[in-house]
Amino acid sequence: MDKPDPDWSHYRSFLAVLEEGSLSAAARALGLTQPTLGRHIDELQYRLGLSLFTRSQSGLAPTDAAIALRPHAEALKAATAAIRRAASGVGTGIRGSVRITASEVIGVEVLPSILRRLRESYPDLEIELVLSNRVENLLRRDSDIAVRMVAPSQDALIAKRIGDIHLGLFAHADYLERRAMPQRPADLAGHDLIGVDTITPDVRSMLERLSGFADNIFHLRSDNHLAQLAMVRNGLGIGLCQIGLARRNDRLVRVLADFSVPLDTWVTMHEDLRDSLRCRVVFDVLVAGMKEYWQESRSGLPASDQKIVRHE
Repeated sequence: MDKPDPDWSHYRSFLAVLEEGSLSAAARALGLTQPTLGRHIDELQYRLGLSLFTRSQSGLAPTDAAIALRPHAEALKAATAAIRRAASGVGTGIRGSVRITASEVIGVEVLPSILRRLRESYPDLEIELVLSNRVENLLRRDSDIAVRMVAPSQDALIAKRIGDIHLGLFAHADYLERRAMPQRPADLAGHDLIGVDTITPDVRSMLERLSGFADNIFHLRSDNHLAQLAMVRNGLGIGLCQIGLARRNDRLVRVLADFSVPLDTWVTMHEDLRDSLRCRVVFDVLVAGMKEYWQESRSGLPASDQKIVRHE
């Protein structure tokens, strides 16, 4: 006789143990007791006929079977969340939950003012904002809407191109009062440079556009873009900043004004949400708000860069 299918909640417990590394930590994360969560894992192992964890000095170590099942459990978690968001919007009016993902800088520095206007117009909307610099998979419904700094490569998406949002080199006026303003890329060698800790091929390609810059070690390093921005704002040195953000702070000064890095910016949504009124409203508001920010960023570009910016 075949064993009955596992309860869906047991996959939730399984994923929590994978993420937390122990029964006790997973139980706290889910608001369950440790014995209850342990029973979930035991029942799941029995019904699947698999051993999912082994005990180690640091806690529970996943078996190969557990690692193989993880993406399916994550997909189930994402689908469950999508069902919950869809159910929250059933009924009349614009209400319910919408999950948005955006890069750290856009999510912290740009979206809050847009979301404030959205909530003022639609107070029954609930917004989940996820900050991540990785490209979320909308087809897997990790989120409903994404603001991306790269063109989408997935089919089955509604996508609206905002335009190229440019990065420039900036320093705080206090820093430049202590140090001479660089006149050419080679002058950067005598300055405190703020940048990434991990040099990726994309970063190296960008650095090579500045003669002599690629060979310079960053004096202040972080792979967190918000940390880099904070260091620039606090006068620690010269670093990259979105032109639109820099224009909001009259103490940030453009360095080497001919240098800029375009970020191809899009707002995207799964096409299955086309008929969801609340998602469509949020999508349209995000597009309008990001276009305003794009225009703000564009007004700080040299004329040569403005000519090549495409707005679709």
